[in-house]
Amino acid sequence: MSKIPLTVSGAEKLRAELQRMKTQDRPAVIAAIAEARSHGDLSENAEYDAAKERQGFIEGRIQELESKLSRAQIIDPKLIDTDGRCVFGATVTLEEQESGESVRYQIVGEEEAGIKDGKISVNSPLARALIGKYSGDIAQVEAPGGLREYEIIDIVYE
Repeated sequence: MSKIPLTVSGAEKLRAELQRMKTQDRPAVIAAIAEARSHGDLSENAEYDAAKERQGFIEGRIQELESKLSRAQIIDPKLIDTDGRCVFGATVTLEEQESGESVRYQIVGEEEAGIKDGKISVNSPLARALIGKYSGDIAQVEAPGGLREYEIIDIVYE
């Protein structure tokens, strides 16, 4: 099994979700199943079917989270000798050369990535172009609309 790279905050979020599922969601669905069972005939009981389906989802997600956390490789960029380079976990401010538009992204693992949250996967073309570069460098990214160039304005290790 391969390791899953995670930032410290990403690992904390997965642990919190696992804790919530085990201590709140699982007991709630067990209570819902018991309540639905008390209504009698299970063959035509939609509440029972829905609760059992929800239980299956919760148990599957708990297994998935436990597996991911057991394979997690937690990387804290503050503890790495980066020498000012862009690395996994770094938050990078970029300026798109053509438009002058400024954007800010944190380079994270697949599990944590979400463009709306300003987090890009380490496996994305943009992140691969940024890794190893310094402030002031230009990163070239082959995008569907053609080649795009980004100047690295700032690199922060949070």
